[in-house]
Amino acid sequence: MTNSDRSSVGNSFGKLNFLIIDDFENFRLSIRQMLRDCGADKIELVAHAAPAIQYCAYNHVDVVLCDYNLGDGKNGQHILEELRHKKLLKRSSLFLMVTAETSKEMVMGAREYQPDGYLTKPINRAMLEKRLSGLIAQRNALLPINREIDRENYPEAISLCLAALPKQPRYKTWLLKTLADLYYQVGDYSHALKIYTDVLEQRDLSWARLGRGKILLDTRNFDEAVTVLRELIDKHPDYMEAYDLLAEGLDRQGRPTQAQQVLEKAIEHSPNALLRHKQLARLATDNQDIAAASDAWRKTVSLGTHSIHDSPEHYLSLGQALSDLSEGDSGEDGKQQADEAITVLSRMEKRFPEDENLPLRSRIVKARVYAGQDRLKEAEHILEPVRESLANGREFDADTGIDYAKTLFRLGREDEAKHLLGQLAQRYSDEPDTLQKIENLLDEPVGFRQKLQARAYNRDGIKAFESGDLEAAISEFTNALKIVPAHAALNLNLVQVLMKKYTGGQNDPQLLELCQQHLERLSSLPEQHRQYRRYLALSKKLKGMMP
Repeated sequence: MTNSDRSSVGNSFGKLNFLIIDDFENFRLSIRQMLRDCGADKIELVAHAAPAIQYCAYNHVDVVLCDYNLGDGKNGQHILEELRHKKLLKRSSLFLMVTAETSKEMVMGAREYQPDGYLTKPINRAMLEKRLSGLIAQRNALLPINREIDRENYPEAISLCLAALPKQPRYKTWLLKTLADLYYQVGDYSHALKIYTDVLEQRDLSWARLGRGKILLDTRNFDEAVTVLRELIDKHPDYMEAYDLLAEGLDRQGRPTQAQQVLEKAIEHSPNALLRHKQLARLATDNQDIAAASDAWRKTVSLGTHSIHDSPEHYLSLGQALSDLSEGDSGEDGKQQADEAITVLSRMEKRFPEDENLPLRSRIVKARVYAGQDRLKEAEHILEPVRESLANGREFDADTGIDYAKTLFRLGREDEAKHLLGQLAQRYSDEPDTLQKIENLLDEPVGFRQKLQARAYNRDGIKAFESGDLEAAISEFTNALKIVPAHAALNLNLVQVLMKKYTGGQNDPQLLELCQQHLERLSSLPEQHRQYRRYLALSKKLKGMMP
């Protein structure tokens, strides 16, 4: 390095604000001396996460050197996660993870939040200077673009990228990727897609494949998007964003089970991504895979201990999943799951004492856990303050009210549950998602194992009907209705089969009487119910068939 080069490096270091985060004082002092030897002047030292995040909240930082392991509490990944989430780092700021650990689990977890680089201990001045000099040179060259992106002035950032492309060939890849991202941000998919396509014609770059897959998803080309993302994962199995997009594509195709499997595979590669565990838990719940959902919520809760994404909803969801899993299981596994649910909910109350609504929500789920274990007196006792709240005029939000109704069904108080759901349906009549949840609970106010059994009967009944085996269809639908007698679609399915049997030559009046009985079960079906129009049509048809 020439004297001129050294002077240039020293000048660039001297203009920047550095933050060193490490729990060992000797290491902090050593890195500070190395930075000073490189020409740095403004250097802040902190030992742990809380003062580091606080410092970034009130001070501009150009370069962060953060150790991964910081003793008890948050680690370097948690710091980077929180700084990104709170937008406390500018795009022009550099974050380098410093670690003596190089395990795949650590690297993959940290990479989820895109550090600008890694430094492996032990570190000497030459290594530090070489690594930082290249990053600082790129930072300075691209600073005008990143400033405009920080200001969310995307049109100006696009203009600066286009102007820089012929002048900065060294950073062509960064410029093209940033330009495509900016076009995507402003909704100019055609220009973004052109960049991705042109890049892929020259080189097979992961980010270009991913960008193409993202645009295909947004333009509802699900089949092509899934193909592109599968190919990307086959070639680059550690590219975690591709798994998330592929799972989204499969889910939007109506293939939630395959989407769940993709996320499970992703978690094998990178087991410390809280938000991915959370998405897996939701998918598994939708798929009625309650055991997998419980595992995913359990991991979400565990990873949330030091994460900015920690939430009482994770604890509630784990408690609800364990309640479903333990319901009706008086064996050792069921008791353990019930005990775990109670413990998790109690931990939630202590961890989030500022949320005044949590104790009530916790009681509702705890009562359901006890009811599922036939500990009815304990369930009724713990639910008493909830009843008092309602009696005193308190109105529950939709989720709390639906959860309470679910517990009332478990306690055999069906009329009370239906009355509450009716009130909620009126209050939230303009919220389709809430009405759907209410409708689902009214149709299937039973435990998840019973739901699965009823749905299996229903599927078999539909198959039998489609194949022309009316007797088998009647048998399957009847078995399903023994489990969920008020289920609207099942009652109407059976009515439809009975009518077909009657018109097919078996003019048995008892068939029409059965139809009448099942339609009477639905006489109070609300107009908002998705089966209401079908109910009216079949009622009218039956009336025309009656002698």
